[in-house]
Amino acid sequence: MANSASGFGVDDDCKLKFIELKAKRSFRYIIFKIADMQVVVEKLGQPEENYDDFAANLPADECRYAVYDFDFITNDNCQKSKIFFISWSPDTAKIRSKMVYASSKDRFRRELDGIQVELQATDPSEMSMDVIKGRVY
Repeated sequence: MANSASGFGVDDDCKLKFIELKAKRSFRYIIFKIADMQVVVEKLGQPEENYDDFAANLPADECRYAVYDFDFITNDNCQKSKIFFISWSPDTAKIRSKMVYASSKDRFRRELDGIQVELQATDPSEMSMDVIKGRVY
């Protein structure tokens, strides 16, 4: 369904793959892009992939949305995970692309029920592992 504000829809596969990530832990991460007036799945990260693999798959000069399932151990020595929503909008991306992704973000984010942490990053340092760890504790 198209968003009246931005005119973009969300492909059903986006929600289905997110549910698989959340419920079955089938993927470590999902990268989404806007193509042909809708948000679509661009890349699925396998469970054995790590955060460096994820970050390496974000284009240096194009905007993307992504979710990342981050595993960590609490101070009480409990294994936990949190699902991050990352809005990647690098400084080098085209202005129009940044505007399109910014105007569609909230609606797309609401389609993914179960996001626990949200980040917006314009360069890799804003989504470094230290930033990720700082948001879970």
